[in-house]
Amino acid sequence: MAPLTSAKGSESGTARVVGSGLSGVAELIIFHPVDTVAKRLMSNKSKFTLQAANSIIFKDYATASLSKKLFSLFPGLGYAAGYKISQRIYKFGGQPYFNDLIRGTPVLRNAFVNTFGERNGKNMMHATAGSLTGIGEVVLLPLDALKIKRQTNPEAFRGRGVVQIFMEEGRTLYRGWGWTVARNAPGSFALFGGSAFTKDYVLGIEDYSKATWWQNFIASTAGAISSITVAAPLDTIKTRIQNANFETKVHGAVVVRDLIKNEGMTAFFKGLTPKVRQMNGFMS
Repeated sequence: MAPLTSAKGSESGTARVVGSGLSGVAELIIFHPVDTVAKRLMSNKSKFTLQAANSIIFKDYATASLSKKLFSLFPGLGYAAGYKISQRIYKFGGQPYFNDLIRGTPVLRNAFVNTFGERNGKNMMHATAGSLTGIGEVVLLPLDALKIKRQTNPEAFRGRGVVQIFMEEGRTLYRGWGWTVARNAPGSFALFGGSAFTKDYVLGIEDYSKATWWQNFIASTAGAISSITVAAPLDTIKTRIQNANFETKVHGAVVVRDLIKNEGMTAFFKGLTPKVRQMNGFMS
């Protein structure tokens, strides 16, 4: 789904919420398996090889039939539904709100225009609104953490349901919140900023709301690739913090140290390819 804009011809609040919710449903149905593959690649601490790919991706179903392998890529679908739909409604409904707020506040708008110029200032306002939205997204972290645990470490649940987990674990579900903010702020900045830059400088669109489906697709692809690439290292750290057992407190600094020592710098970008494909798919 392309980032919604709030310029001339802006969408209504209802359209933003409905459209964003539908994008979350579409992503959930089509791309949840791709997300599972990405999370398992990021969680894998051994050297990735084509020979080991089967066991890394399909885990206990590595030797199962093709249908069972595919079905094994849908763990945590319930948590994913709550998280993804809420996230899309918030992100693509919230970014236009922050953009309206910035543009509608003379002091802020003038600061952007005076610093970056009229044209660049508009793009920077879109990007900054996206960054602010990404920071606020941390409130949804518990659902994201439970989704990731289901995808990579289902044994951590020990047969407990969602209500029991929330009652017993409480604030532990927010572990890694600082790394999540650090990931979301630049990631969402690049997502909305990259899309706006592409529409403006590459496609020559002045009124973003009049972009065609193909123009939105191209701009969304650029934004998605920018966002995923920028956020990938921090996303890997965040995922390894969240996929640990509930009783295990994993420090991000330790994750970084061990990852560099044992796997090398390229390990920060594990799962990058499926993540780019996933993000581009639901944004288009």
